[in-house]
Amino acid sequence: MECTVRWQADAGMAFVAETGSGHLLTMDGAPDGGGRNLAPRPMETVLAGTGGCTAYDVVLILKRGRQPVSGCSVRIEADRATEDPKVFTRIHMHFTVSGKGLNEAAVARAIALSHEKYCSASAMLAKTAQISTGFEIVEA
Repeated sequence: MECTVRWQADAGMAFVAETGSGHLLTMDGAPDGGGRNLAPRPMETVLAGTGGCTAYDVVLILKRGRQPVSGCSVRIEADRATEDPKVFTRIHMHFTVSGKGLNEAAVARAIALSHEKYCSASAMLAKTAQISTGFEIVEA
């Protein structure tokens, strides 16, 4: 896996990442740090990537378990250290999983498996942050 990140000098503190799979991701800083607030902050992309990683796992696990999942979202709230390096210290992930007749135990198991075994991103963040999860099921 590889990624190249290039500073866009003419755009303040904006950066464009090109992933090994050929996709582009733009990041920017806050105005008080020289950015123009035109894209997510780098640490926001870390949270978004973690949310994508764990939601992917949950959907895949539920599908493999033949659960009728039709939607999955995860809302992430995080706290960071006040001093550099400002690592994440607390992360809470609340999943909303929808489907017709989803088994509550299967959803709980999918979330637990993601965090205990499969999600590489949350495993890395767990080195500095206390991670908690919650979920709700929406009949759809």
